[in-house]
Amino acid sequence: MEEPQSYPDEIGPKHWSSFRFTHVMKLRQAALRTAREKWSDYILFVDADNLLTNPDTLNLLIAENKTVVAPMLESRSLYSNFWCGITPQGYYRKTPDYALIREWKRLGCFAVPMVHSTFLIDLRKEASDQLMFYPPHQDYTWTFDDIIVFAFSSRQAGIQMYICNREHYGFLPVPLKLHQTLQEDVENFVHVTIEAMIDHPPVEPSQYVSIPRKHPDKMGFDEIFMINLKRRKDRRDRMLQTLYEQEIAVKIVEAVDGKALNTSQLKALKIDMMPGYKDPYSSRPLTRGEIGCFLSHFYIWKEVVNRELEKTLVIEDDVRFEHQFKRKLMKLMDDIEQVQLDWELIYIGRKRIQVQRPEKAVPNVMNLVEADYSYWTLGYAISFEGAQKLIAAEPFSKMLPVDEFLPIMYNKHPVVKYKEYYEPRDLKAFSAEPLLVYPTHYTGQPGYLSDTETSTIWDNETVSTDWDRARSWKSRQQGQIHSNAQNKDALAPQPPLDESSSRDEL
Repeated sequence: MEEPQSYPDEIGPKHWSSFRFTHVMKLRQAALRTAREKWSDYILFVDADNLLTNPDTLNLLIAENKTVVAPMLESRSLYSNFWCGITPQGYYRKTPDYALIREWKRLGCFAVPMVHSTFLIDLRKEASDQLMFYPPHQDYTWTFDDIIVFAFSSRQAGIQMYICNREHYGFLPVPLKLHQTLQEDVENFVHVTIEAMIDHPPVEPSQYVSIPRKHPDKMGFDEIFMINLKRRKDRRDRMLQTLYEQEIAVKIVEAVDGKALNTSQLKALKIDMMPGYKDPYSSRPLTRGEIGCFLSHFYIWKEVVNRELEKTLVIEDDVRFEHQFKRKLMKLMDDIEQVQLDWELIYIGRKRIQVQRPEKAVPNVMNLVEADYSYWTLGYAISFEGAQKLIAAEPFSKMLPVDEFLPIMYNKHPVVKYKEYYEPRDLKAFSAEPLLVYPTHYTGQPGYLSDTETSTIWDNETVSTDWDRARSWKSRQQGQIHSNAQNKDALAPQPPLDESSSRDEL
């Protein structure tokens, strides 16, 4: 854009002034005019920060046979590219239908008073001749905003707008705040990009867009390990692309494949299951997948000690990242260093089990709590001293899943008989709150696959242990989770299984 490079009525580069709205409306109107002059059948508007990941989007929208129709786009919140309600003044009105559509609890193509950002106009329809982005309709009295102006134009032309959520079409970032920095704008867009990669191929940049070279770093850690099974190239590729987008440098650790472990190898390592251990959900014994997972983490702890790494981050290959993950984690670690907190383990992703009681906040450190009983090893920071303690516990001869072992070591496991096998239990464990990483998929969701739960039991490679929801729910209803009549702290029966109920999502 030639001079001037600002709008005369703006108070800053993020301010949506009347001149800026006018400029955008004129651009959209010019596009619409050009399409009409070319006798185009359709025109598809897509904002530059919207990402269409479904290659069939255009055909699917055309098949709806609507004058104005939009594909529902996803974001990290309930925000999307449509309204279900509008006030007499033209502002957004909250309605119960919105969440039902946005969360796919109702599927279809729905009549709505507003679509924006990405939408298709069928120029073959006679009514479309009356659609205008600029100038506003002569009867327009609502607030001067391009999307509201166009919605009013559609209403005056007798055209109903529609939003479709029959499929997943793509993503858009949440609206930017006036006070956001350029760096925060970039992080916002990057987050949309990496979210899109969870169930879709990477979004390839246009050849017409200049992409600055990224400079990955270790975020102040001595090393960042990313655990990945060699046969899970799909996860490895997604994680490496996701981490690159966030400018995070990692070392790939080839996970121990539990499905490839044989009895002689277990004997050579002197691995034995903790006496009396049973999975809390299915009452099955330890699996070879869980042994492989444990060994993968254990060998990282060994490397931490051997290389004398003071501050290390460990992540698994099936995580999704909180918005502004890198900035938030670096800020947390800086705050911890400022107060000189004596820590040995810090969860950045986990499943907290005993949610009935609050965890103790750490004084003078925002977003950090003392960790209570937790599942999962999605991501955690570990110190040199912490790794030493975990190794010194000599867990091979009394093994249970690694995410059960950790709470034992910081003395927060509810089953007393498990803790009796480990002394001392003084690991200094904390957790980010809110969490910074989450599983990409929960139990029951499309794309969910567990490499630890669907394997064979630890001492018999012929017995499969595929997780059985029905059996586990029955056992939980009967109060058999960690049952121990002598332990007053034993867990009570839990509520019915939801999408995140599996104890291990690796």
